[in-house]
Amino acid sequence: MSTHETVVYVIDDDDAVRESLSWLISSVDLKVQSFASASIFLDQCDQVHSGCLITDIRMPGLSGLDLQNVLSERGIDIPVIVITGHGDVQTAVRAMKAGAFDFIEKPFNDQLLLDQVNRAVAHSVSSRAAQSQQAELSERRETLTPREQQVMALMATGEPNKSIAHKLDISDKTVEAHRAKVMSKMQANSLADIVRMVMALDED
Repeated sequence: MSTHETVVYVIDDDDAVRESLSWLISSVDLKVQSFASASIFLDQCDQVHSGCLITDIRMPGLSGLDLQNVLSERGIDIPVIVITGHGDVQTAVRAMKAGAFDFIEKPFNDQLLLDQVNRAVAHSVSSRAAQSQQAELSERRETLTPREQQVMALMATGEPNKSIAHKLDISDKTVEAHRAKVMSKMQANSLADIVRMVMALDED
């Protein structure tokens, strides 16, 4: 399975519901994996791909809310869509407050569900891409020496070489050498790239 592949995970103890949801989602060319319980999902899915997870709020054993809590504890970041009956709306609201992406009441409209699944998948792909980019920037920063990191931070504030040299008590030529190393190691093409990178790293 490609690391770029998206998967919609369907978890429901009702065989008919599980099969119906799997068919509906696969009809729009999304890959589906279905599980009869939250425990089976947690046991079998050692790697959770980008995509989304659809779970019934009420199931034997771990409920949809319990599953959401376990995912959070394990640091697994995937949008969760909770399916709920009319009597469980308050529980679904609790799930939303705990971080669920959305909840859908039974009986649900197929197109509504597909729209929410597509939104959740797009959100997941975007989030994973941002996390990957952030990790890559952090790795590049780790290749900088402490002095180069100081120079980069000052570069990002728009400080000219003379000012950087004065603040760090080094020569202009040394600053120029450090700037060149920063640009190369960070794979930046312009000062604007450095500014964007530092801003992104500061958000980490």
